[in-house]
Amino acid sequence: MSIEGVVLKELVTHDDERGFFREVIRETDEFFDHFGQWSHSLMYPGTAKAWHIHMRQTDWWYAIGALKVALYDTRDDSPTKGQLMEILMGDGRPACLKIPPGVAHGCRALERSHLFYITSNVYAPDDEGRIPHDDPTIGYDWTAAPPIK
Repeated sequence: MSIEGVVLKELVTHDDERGFFREVIRETDEFFDHFGQWSHSLMYPGTAKAWHIHMRQTDWWYAIGALKVALYDTRDDSPTKGQLMEILMGDGRPACLKIPPGVAHGCRALERSHLFYITSNVYAPDDEGRIPHDDPTIGYDWTAAPPIK
């Protein structure tokens, strides 16, 4: 299931015996608007950070390690309002994720993980919203194990 405006750019890795090169984002990418700030977050296994929401800011995420990302569309004018979306990101699935304004987002580290993210604006406390991690409207369980199949 996709949320309107969320874009997942699968990344290409060029590797050889020396290591690898991976391009994450270009200013010419169709899903990139403009640069405001670049940040880095380290998360230990089991750590969850949720829910964050911005009304003006767009985020672009890149992870090293393994993150379980959840997104929830709160936008009244969106065709996907109320939809929940899960994505696995990190070493096993290199990608750059665009999170538009109005989409609540959070993540849980499945192992020691780094999250590098670009934002369209510099930090503005009046645009930094929070929703409780256990909000019943969203109904997402950050502690759930993967389903048994």
